[in-house]
Order: sequence, then C-alpha cells, then structure tokens
Amino acid sequence: MVALGYHGDAFHGSQIQPGIRTVEGALIQALERLGWWREGCLEMSSRTDAGVSVRMNLARIDLPAEVARPIEETNLLRAMNDNLPIGMVVWSARGIPEKTRIRHSTSRHYLFRTEVMHDWPHEVDAEVFAEACSLFEGEHDFTNMCRLEEEKDPMRTIDECTPWLAPDGRVIGISVRARSFLWNQVRRMASAISGAVSGRNTLDEIRTALDSPEDPVDLGRSPSDGLVLWSIENPHSDGMTNGLLPETNWFSEPPSDMRGHTRWLALARLEMDTLLEREWLKRLN
Repeated sequence: MVALGYHGDAFHGSQIQPGIRTVEGALIQALERLGWWREGCLEMSSRTDAGVSVRMNLARIDLPAEVARPIEETNLLRAMNDNLPIGMVVWSARGIPEKTRIRHSTSRHYLFRTEVMHDWPHEVDAEVFAEACSLFEGEHDFTNMCRLEEEKDPMRTIDECTPWLAPDGRVIGISVRARSFLWNQVRRMASAISGAVSGRNTLDEIRTALDSPEDPVDLGRSPSDGLVLWSIENPHSDGMTNGLLPETNWFSEPPSDMRGHTRWLALARLEMDTLLEREWLKRLN
C-alpha cells in the first residue's frame, strides 16, 4: 500500500482516460518502466475530479514476488518517484495482506478553502458559518448536494463538518470527515456553507435541501481548486498521518474588493500548492 499525493491542476482527474494525463495513468506508466506492471495489479482508494488536489490518497500495488520480498520502503519510494511526473509523489509505503480491498476505507478527510469563493465576504460571521457547517453533520440524503450517479445511494453520514480556522481565528474554510462521499458532494457543501455567510443563500435553504431531497434545490458548486483530499484511513494506515490540520499562519488574507480578490486567487492557489509540497517533504526527508 502506498500513500501518494498530487496537484490537481497537473492531471485530468484520477481515473485513467485514453489520451489524457491522469493520476492512475501516471502510476501505470511508472510501474511499466520499472517492469512491475501486470494487468489488475493496481487499485486506487479514492477517485478525484480534475483540478482537485490530494495530500494523501492510497493505492494497492501487487508487486512481483521477487520485488516485494526484499525491497525496503526507501528504495520503493525512490524507484516510484524517479518515474512519476512532476506534480505527483509517493511518500509512504508498507506491506499489507494480499487481496486487501484498498477502497474499503474507514474515513476520508477533506479540506476546502472557502476563501476562494468569488463572493467571500470581508467580514465573516463565524457563528453563522459554524451553524451552517453543523447542519451537515449526521446522516442525510444528499441528493441536492451532489451529482448523483445512477444506482448510487444518496444517504451519507458526515462524522465531522467544522470551520477550518487560521491561528488568529480567521475562517479559512471547512474540514469534513466521513467514511464515503458522493460525486461533487464536498464542493456543493462548501458552496452552501459559504453562501450562508455571503448572503447567497440562507440556513433555511440548506435545511430544506437536506430535509426535502425530492424537491430540487441548487445551492451552487465550489471551484475544484479550493479542495484537498487531506487524508484517508483504513485498517492498515495507522501511523501514516497524525490527523492534525496543517499550519496556516502564513496564509494570506483575501482582499475585500472583488477585483483584488480575483487577482489574489493566483496567490491562494500557490499557497495551497506550497502547503502540499511542505507536507510531502516532511515525510520524504
């Protein structure tokens, strides 16, 4: 099992697609170059859309026996990373039982920087923001808060949805944990929560979207570049991460005017990329 991360703007999503650069495709190419590839030897834990960055995803790689037995973690990481494209890194690895289903995770943790929203207010009502977050906790039908795929169960249980705060108490975004999520679910939750403090929508509209899934309600979808899959847990991942949120005391504050905010978005993207690189370097060194 390997832990890997990647910058969302470097790939067109995680799942392999013909003629398009994807995370899975890059992993397959690396395994082919190393002579470790065979059909069906790779399974990814979580899929991500184009533009979504990942600090930690998990993959199961069935290595050839002559490689798996003697190889040490350091050598495996070096071999993989020497054959992966810029913007992607494998930063941890460990042996797991054969036939382990890597998709069976116990928890997934996302961060979304709501400051990137185009209508983000200069003065944020932290109490309203926190209340909007709390509305999503527990079990709900998320039909109105996802892009529902055919035959997918819209019921999901959110274990945690809390404000993501800077050290000075400034609201940066949201921190969300659950065992599983639906397509676009976190981005739509982030849009609704951000809308509650910007005035784009109300808390009651969020309640209605959750309590009356048979009545279509669209509270928007946040941009993908504010979203990070922060970590994944499964029965074999103990010790890979400590569960702590990243240091953000160096994050810049968005300007109050719309024109300035539009220009600031480039800096925010750079900060999010830097956040990931810092996290990976800590673990590789």
